[in-house]
Amino acid sequence: MSAKDLFHDVVKKALQKEGWKITHDPLTIPITRTTNMYIDLGAEKIIAADRDGQKIAVEIKTFLTTSELYEFHLAVGQYINYRYALEDREPERILYLAVPLEIYDDFFTMPFVQKVIEGSQINLLIYDVQREEISLWKT
Repeated sequence: MSAKDLFHDVVKKALQKEGWKITHDPLTIPITRTTNMYIDLGAEKIIAADRDGQKIAVEIKTFLTTSELYEFHLAVGQYINYRYALEDREPERILYLAVPLEIYDDFFTMPFVQKVIEGSQINLLIYDVQREEISLWKT
């Protein structure tokens, strides 16, 4: 399993502030008998007693390396692999890529990055590191 990202607890607290219950930390998706994938968080939100709960999986990224583009390549590939794995194992769970608000404003608003996000159908969860809150959900 990879090391938890620097802002793992920030995103976890932000989700809990919005009423999400963390169900898996990490969420393990078996690929074969001996190989697993680990998505940072699994969460569910109970809407009401007479409705079905929503389920999400969240891969948390910091984009604190010297190359945002390199980290973006890794994040997109990881997101697509996780989405395929979830489709087989937990199709009801919606996958999100969590990125810090500052990185979203500076990098994710670039036309090329927007094109990749839209073309790859990546759901984004933008979080405010200082406030430990979710700033925006983009699907």
